[in-house]
Amino acid sequence: MLQCLWCASSRRCVPYPVRRILPPADLCELRSARWGVCWVNFEALIIAMSVVGGMILIMLVVCCCCCCKKKSKKQVSEWAVPSSPKERAEMKSRHDEIRRKYGLFKEENPYAKFEN
Repeated sequence: MLQCLWCASSRRCVPYPVRRILPPADLCELRSARWGVCWVNFEALIIAMSVVGGMILIMLVVCCCCCCKKKSKKQVSEWAVPSSPKERAEMKSRHDEIRRKYGLFKEENPYAKFEN
């Protein structure tokens, strides 16, 4: 059954050309060719397989993008927020050092340096 190619236009069954994926035009026109089940022609089969393949590719790309986005957000959030009080204190002291170095440290009384 699967080795036979039914050609609806010539109404005959010919051996399927195994070495080729699609039947040649001189053997049978693509829209008239039936293989496997008699109600599915090659054109419909090719279109359906293309649509399904395209949808699978799109779903894979979307899934990969979502996974990468979640992973990068998780890494940034874990890196940016210190988890323990000790880490918070160290981060605050480093920030204060940098502020002092560049003159951005806010003193509690800005006029204190003018009183002396």
